Parts: sequence; C-alpha cells; structure tokens
Amino acid sequence: MWHEASDIVAKFRLGLAGAGRMGRNHLRGLQASQKVQVVAIAEPAEPTRNALASTGIALHATLASMLDAGGLDGVLVCVPSTMHLETVKTLIAARLPILCEKPVGVTADQALLASRLAAHESLPLQVGFWRRFVPSLRHLRQRMSAGELGDVYLVANYQWDGSPPGATFREQSGGIFVDMGVHEFDQTRWLTGQEFGSISALPSGVAAEPYPGDPESAQALCNLSGGSSALVSLGRRFPLGDVCKVEVFGTRDSEESKFLWPPTADETFFEALKVQAESFADYARGGTLEGASGEDAAAALAAAERASILIRQAST
Repeated sequence: MWHEASDIVAKFRLGLAGAGRMGRNHLRGLQASQKVQVVAIAEPAEPTRNALASTGIALHATLASMLDAGGLDGVLVCVPSTMHLETVKTLIAARLPILCEKPVGVTADQALLASRLAAHESLPLQVGFWRRFVPSLRHLRQRMSAGELGDVYLVANYQWDGSPPGATFREQSGGIFVDMGVHEFDQTRWLTGQEFGSISALPSGVAAEPYPGDPESAQALCNLSGGSSALVSLGRRFPLGDVCKVEVFGTRDSEESKFLWPPTADETFFEALKVQAESFADYARGGTLEGASGEDAAAALAAAERASILIRQAST
C-alpha cells in the first residue's frame, strides 16, 4: 500500500547501555518491533561485544563513545543496578530520554533523585517495570478498577526463579527484595492504587547461603492504605523455571493470573519488553507515560528496603 511520506514514522533509534543478561533480553524482545530499533550498544566487556558483532549494531566500549557518535533518540539503561543513578545523570546531561531497567538504583533515595533530575530538565524517564505491559495483568487491573472483584482482601504475588543468578550479579543487585521483590511491590501498587503501610518479612532458612541478608527465599506480608493486604513471595529455585503469578481475592470475586508460566513464559516476557519499549518511544516523542515513573520506582524501592532490613535482622 502506498503512503504519503508524512504518514511514515521513522523507527525510534535506541541506544543500549549494558549488554549483560537483561540487555540481551531486551535485544531479543525488540527484534520483532516495527517501531523501535537498537542502533548502538555500549558494553565494556570485550567478550560480550565480540559475541554481538554479528548483529550489525554499532558497538562501543564506553557510554561516552556511544553518546559522542550521536544518532540516538533515547537510551535503554541495562547496566548493573549500582550504576543506574550515575548512568541516568550522564544521559540527562546528554539531553536524551531514558528508559531505565528497574529499580533505578538500589535505594529509594537514588530513584527519587533520578526522577527529580530528569523532571528538572524536562526529560522523559520511564522505569522498566515490564509487567505493566502484560495483557492479562492489564485486564485484571481493569476488573479491579471497575469493582468487579468487589473490595479486595488480598493481593498475593509470587516470583520464583529457576536458579540463582551468578555471584557478581548478586553482589550488585541489592538483595532478593530489591532485585526481585521490587517488581511485586510495584505490581501491588499498580493493581490496587494503594500505598504500603506496615510490612512484616521473613527469610527461609532451608538453604545455606553465602550472602548474608540475601536468602534464596523470603516472604513479606503487607498492610495497604485502603485496607487490603498483600503477600510477596520470592524464591531463587523452582523446578519449572522462572515463574510469576498473582492471585486477587475480593468480596465479589477472585482471579488468578499465571502471567509468566510454562509453556508461554518466554513469549509473554519478550512481548512485554517490546511493547514497553514502544510505549517509551511514544512517551519520548511527546506522548503519555504508560509505564512506571521514577516516583513509582522510589515507592516500590522504599517497600523493598523496609523488607530487606527485616530479613537481615532475622538472619542475624
């Protein structure tokens, strides 16, 4: 079909900062996108760059080199969490819209500072809580908002990974509640529209751990501002692989969503990453923010920090 030239919107040119595990996940998800294209990658590890040589994407050993080369409409930040804030600061100085992998640092203060710095410069900052782009979760949220489940008693969130990540990742991740559970804390706020009140948390003592305060499994029970309760259940070993589900119990109805579950887990995950990046591109071009803001990240991180303190205390 023939189109007027003005009807054709060029692909959003995305730079990728960090091509580790999560960065490569984003690359895979965006292969199918008709709206967003990764055109440059900044990755300090030479073996990783060599492994990506066949992609045809411009490769840089440093973020500065990628930014100096220009030609970007925005940058996706996938560096280790401990480097999020400094990377965001660099991109703000470069006047580029930012899609930052969760959780924008490892503390609520870091996420809030990143948000305020971006807002001060009127630059779009979106945080990569990809679950906000999963159709079944969006449908569940719509049902809850419409009152179809009635008043909500409990939102029970489960995230269990197939096997623990490597030592280097765990040393920089902030621990199980900051690394994993921050998704559940954001998911709870997004689904219910409520804020966190009191939080109780306990680690599991089943598996011996070489990381003090970072157990293989931990659970949190939370009071919410609207009277609901929330459960956050986390684990790093699960026979079926990486899985996530949520159960909501209300006065009129209940619903369970195994939104990341075999055999469709990969399909759901990579599609959500694609849609998230496309939504970010629209936002960076002047559209509405559909994803999570820096303030959302700070609120989720604040809850994760509180739970982390409790499990460290329980471990001593």
